[in-house]
Amino acid sequence: MVTAGTSIRNQARVAGNLPGRRYDRVFFSGMALLILATVFFGFARTYYLAGIFRAPLASFVVHLHGAAFSCWILLLIVQTSLIAARRVDIHRRLGIAGFTLACLMVVLGVWVNNRALTRGGGPPDAGGAAIYFLGFSLLLIFAVLVAFAFHSRSNPAVHKRLILVATVALLLAAVVRLPIAFVHDIQKATWLSYTFLLSLLIYDLWSTHKIQRATIAAGTFLIATEQLVIAVGPTLKAQSLARWMYDILR
Repeated sequence: MVTAGTSIRNQARVAGNLPGRRYDRVFFSGMALLILATVFFGFARTYYLAGIFRAPLASFVVHLHGAAFSCWILLLIVQTSLIAARRVDIHRRLGIAGFTLACLMVVLGVWVNNRALTRGGGPPDAGGAAIYFLGFSLLLIFAVLVAFAFHSRSNPAVHKRLILVATVALLLAAVVRLPIAFVHDIQKATWLSYTFLLSLLIYDLWSTHKIQRATIAAGTFLIATEQLVIAVGPTLKAQSLARWMYDILR
């Protein structure tokens, strides 16, 4: 028992002495700020600089959707700042509110995605079907990763990586709207969003001398799901399924 306890303490000491671990607070706070900047510039023209409440959105539900997703990004900033300030007690209390907000975001996201499918006035074409299923896949990725992050909240290293990757899954909608011509192609926009994952991978290698399993699992899940849906979305079978959903929802 003494030997086991000594071994655990030695492992913790070794981990704490790794040169980059002291910069966790700086890295994750910096990533949160980069995400905030990406979201702001992506939606500046159509939402934030359009007056938010006066922005010409399709419906009140879309306004709620935008508000909820914006609150998530702001909460990410607050939570990383609390960890940087070593206020873990407040961070944990806000975590329950964050999980509740995430559940609301998924519900609103599904609602808005379904409304968008029927808003065109006719059955979706191949492009409409692809966008419809991609929207669902991003919500699925976000929901799964947040659920695992909540389950792993007693393991900070895993928890914060899952939350970061879950948030990256939501970034595609902002990235594709950035005032940069080449990202208006959805495939190129996904690869640009993966730079956040690459940054996390590089940070893992530098700070812990290995890629964390949470980074590998969450990143692989995000990329594989996204790319699969992008490949299958424009097919005739996907379009047929989207038209079936359209008939149900209209």
